[in-house]
Amino acid sequence: MRIEAFGFPNLVRLSAFAGRSSAFLARVDHDTWARTASTVREAGGRLISLWGAEETVGIFVISAAYALEDGILWLQSPVGDGRGERDGYPDISAIFPCATRMQRAVYDLVGLRATGAEDTRPWLNHGNWPADYFPLRKLSSGTERFESQEADYPFVHVEGDGVHEIAVGPIHAGVIEPAHFRFSVVGEKVLRLEERLGYAHRGIERLFEHVPALDGHRLAGRIAGDTTVAFTWAYCMAVERAMNGRIPPRAQWLRALLLERERIANHLGDLGALGNDAGFAYGLAQFSRLKEDWLRLNNQAFGHRYLMDQIVPGGMSTDVDARFITAILTQCDQIDTQVRVMQNIYDDQSGLQDRFAGAGILSASVAEHFGVYGLVGRASGRKIDVRVDHPYAPYHEVQVQAVSDDRGDVAARVAVRFNEIYESVRLIRTLLADLPGGNVVTPVEHAGSPSCGVGWIEGWRGDVFIALETGADGTILRCHCHDPSWQNWPALEHAIIGNIVPDFPLINKSFSLNYAGHDL
Repeated sequence: MRIEAFGFPNLVRLSAFAGRSSAFLARVDHDTWARTASTVREAGGRLISLWGAEETVGIFVISAAYALEDGILWLQSPVGDGRGERDGYPDISAIFPCATRMQRAVYDLVGLRATGAEDTRPWLNHGNWPADYFPLRKLSSGTERFESQEADYPFVHVEGDGVHEIAVGPIHAGVIEPAHFRFSVVGEKVLRLEERLGYAHRGIERLFEHVPALDGHRLAGRIAGDTTVAFTWAYCMAVERAMNGRIPPRAQWLRALLLERERIANHLGDLGALGNDAGFAYGLAQFSRLKEDWLRLNNQAFGHRYLMDQIVPGGMSTDVDARFITAILTQCDQIDTQVRVMQNIYDDQSGLQDRFAGAGILSASVAEHFGVYGLVGRASGRKIDVRVDHPYAPYHEVQVQAVSDDRGDVAARVAVRFNEIYESVRLIRTLLADLPGGNVVTPVEHAGSPSCGVGWIEGWRGDVFIALETGADGTILRCHCHDPSWQNWPALEHAIIGNIVPDFPLINKSFSLNYAGHDL
């Protein structure tokens, strides 16, 4: 279904993406808000994100971003009467179950409640915040007195003979971000898993309000270190669309080069970790070596192992030296060859395949129910890839061959990673072979009026989304950032059901979801 077919009388087309996709903004009442969610679901569209904001003191707005046939629909619905008295907004979690946690987060951050929602437990607020504290309200100073004792979280309990609970986290062994997992089990068989996140909440979206719009890319790049390219590009895209920036073709192609290098680096790391979690330490050793070589060339060619601060509003901070183009192409040949050798080794290891096959099955129906996308979705037959479905420059010229698998288990998610490495290597070769000449940056200037823009990038986990609103003076009024882990974390709770507890680290790693980028 095309966005214009909704017939919104106040539909505004935001600046078109360079490519074959656009974004539209519409302001609607509550009835239209709920009706649109149903229509989007029936039309096969998907909910990308949901968030709230206080526009002026006492005047609130709830927003949702939907992916439809021709791009993004950003829907806003006012909440409040200007006197600080707020009605709720219609719950859409019955239509899009993935909205449940987003709506809970909206209440914690802004104080807006979804009317009729079944699950109203706190999400980001762990009980340390004052009762009347909502960090994204205009009058919140950040100097409120906080409690030092967390409140008990009302986990859902499973009753029955022989059922007991196993609590894991939030502190974990090794270098891993915090999360709490509550297992209900009989013996070692998992009957239910419930997650508790929010421990890594750093107030990122409030921090954006203290940063000029043209400088916010540095903060965006630090939302999640393993996704710095995707978040920075999405932020810069939002700025450029809000301010009608024009990006040099060479910069667009270099951005894609960095994005594919980020994708490969993360897949290499995950493939090694998955081997190790299944008791195959050789896989960890070999893939760690390959990833380290990959990151070292990042540092040599672009000045940073994880490619931070390379993408800036208007283009790139630096060009790539011709001598490193040769080195990148040579490394692509080496990676392609060595990863194929490792895939053969993985396929031939019967013990490894016994752990992978049939573990953590996420069926296509469950994936569709939760709106799962990205790598995990493609491993369950959901062929969703923004680079293919809504290509932005240069992907409308360099066509991506989407990778998918229908099995939905750990083995499928491993296979998708291998094949995405090969596809990204192919894309890097194509990008460098046809790399345009010219400058790598064009200055972007604020026009002196309030503006809106969105960024939408297919990161290595899935599509990363940013919605930006700026003031007349170039300040950020609201910057909402969304990682695909919001949709994928609830699906992990279902994928573990019927498996044994010792298989959870393997299944969890096969999803490889975001903690800090999800908590914000």
